[in-house]
Amino acid sequence: MSYREESYFKTTGYSQITTEGIDLSTYSLDELKALWQQTLESGMHGICFSMYEDGQRPGDTITEQQVERRVKLLKPYSKWIRSFSCIEGNEHVARLSKKHGVKTLVGAWLGDDKDDNEQEIEGLIQLAKEGCVDVAAVGNEVLYRNDLSLEELVDYIRRVKEALSGMNIPVGYVDAYYEFSRHPILVEQTDVILANLYPYWEGCPIEYALGHMQAMYGQVVDAAQGKPIIITETGWPSQGGGHKGAVAGEEASMKYFIDAMRWTKENDIPIFYFSSFDESWKVGPEGEVGAYWGLWDKHEKLKYS
Repeated sequence: MSYREESYFKTTGYSQITTEGIDLSTYSLDELKALWQQTLESGMHGICFSMYEDGQRPGDTITEQQVERRVKLLKPYSKWIRSFSCIEGNEHVARLSKKHGVKTLVGAWLGDDKDDNEQEIEGLIQLAKEGCVDVAAVGNEVLYRNDLSLEELVDYIRRVKEALSGMNIPVGYVDAYYEFSRHPILVEQTDVILANLYPYWEGCPIEYALGHMQAMYGQVVDAAQGKPIIITETGWPSQGGGHKGAVAGEEASMKYFIDAMRWTKENDIPIFYFSSFDESWKVGPEGEVGAYWGLWDKHEKLKYS
């Protein structure tokens, strides 16, 4: 998810245990790193898969060997892996995650190129037929980018739902939390609500970020009509500057991860943390900060261990 101008399967009524974020002033840097490591080792529900090494970018075809190496690095820490595409090597993420016993949220990347969209949709359906998909995501932030009309997007969602009928695979669409309030048809046409929550991109200072994320989630609950909700992306960059009151930094990054993991575990909320590895290619699209969202650095080393 990039800069914005403005701002599981449970279907029970919404009630939230209010989780207080940690107070950074009470921790030394070493103590904070130890708590971050402890939180990571206690396990995550899910992690977003980062495909690209230095010198690679979307459009490059990635090998099975590279994907498998990274899946094996993530497996000890996460029950689920989320992929974003079904072509150019991204299809390996679902297959190799399954090979290593990790559940999958598999995304078809939709944009303004209809031929690519066809490959993505057919790729997602094929992976589902192979038994490699636990949750299917038809598109990611398509409406934010204005790549497709709402009607075109809904047609793709309906097509995948029909193709996966009887396979017991929930089908959803990923976008910012507020899009589901703006477009109720997205809720009506999907089985699960897949929402991205980024206090950072709304300029929220780290001291208030957890409370802001909880409020974002509450808005999704209001829109979800009782359907299950998964937080498909949230995170905080470790360097690269800031946006309004939100400032990237190591201490803020560690605090946000600890707070997010505590709150979602206490409330049994499925979450996919963004992201696994730093990716240098993102400097262009998101500014310098785009390259520093990983829990691991670009060399595949844990940042704070």
